[in-house]
Amino acid sequence: MNDSEKYTYTDAFEELQRIVKEMERGDILIDELSAKVKRAKSLIEICKHKLTATEEDVGKLIAGLLPENE
Repeated sequence: MNDSEKYTYTDAFEELQRIVKEMERGDILIDELSAKVKRAKSLIEICKHKLTATEEDVGKLIAGLLPENE
């Protein structure tokens, strides 16, 4: 199971928001910064994957509702 299967979009987005808020407040120590940025990058990739997959699924569903000539 890869990371994108472990997390819901909401869970990944909420964790990303927490990291961003910590960065904005300056609550992250220099020693933690690299790990936090790597984690944020991973969460962004998870969110992007979830959004892309959802867009494709919705597109297929809508296409299935249209008459075949359209």
